[in-house]
Amino acid sequence: MQISGFIDDLFRALGFLSRIPLPDRFFADHDGSMGRAARAFPAAGVLIAALPALILCLLLAFNADPLMSALLALATLTILTGALHEDGLADTADGLGGGRDREHALAIMKDSRIGTYAGVALILSFALRAAALAAIARHAPPLAAGATLLAAAAVSRALMVWHWSALPPARPTGVAAAAGKPQKTARAIALLSAAAIAAVLLLSTVSAVAFLAILAVAVLVALAFTRWVETRLGGHTGDTIGATQQICEITLLCSLAVAL
Repeated sequence: MQISGFIDDLFRALGFLSRIPLPDRFFADHDGSMGRAARAFPAAGVLIAALPALILCLLLAFNADPLMSALLALATLTILTGALHEDGLADTADGLGGGRDREHALAIMKDSRIGTYAGVALILSFALRAAALAAIARHAPPLAAGATLLAAAAVSRALMVWHWSALPPARPTGVAAAAGKPQKTARAIALLSAAAIAAVLLLSTVSAVAFLAILAVAVLVALAFTRWVETRLGGHTGDTIGATQQICEITLLCSLAVAL
């Protein structure tokens, strides 16, 4: 794996997953495909979450309330991503919750209006992540709390890649279909690099057994959600990929909070 090629993929992944301003040269003559760039999603997740994690660490170091600190960190993270994954979660919740059948669910997911299922899903997403981060902050030093946010960002985005590659597109148009399917090598690199990043960031806070259990729970949740999406829609959409990130991030943070 060439370093220069990976750096190109990293910046393209950042451009795809966030609103962070980036140099145009990384996107010149690029067709928009994420097939190879998906390998850099975990690393991009760490970079996206770096500022929110720093904010969380600094606030906790100055004895700020853990829940307020967690909410401010999540607010910063949402601004940096442009609520990309939250939008996917909301649309998926409305589609799978209110859709009578496959076509009705897909039609609902294309509708920009927010329904009851979407509203509840967004409230639960922020509430569960904030509560989990606050619980972690009460039992771990500030740096360890910030590290959990980085680890969750990496692992959840690797499982996005897995969900994306495990299913065919549910419809021929849309962001996910246009971006192509992650290559098998890119998927393997994303999963392995996310596990390595999480190990470096978490093994000083939790035991090896707890670490493996936390990863296993996140993987099982991703498998179950992917199976449900396959049953209901027959394939993935950009919304279900974003929902996978949110669900896995919630799972990882809540599992860490329980483990501590």
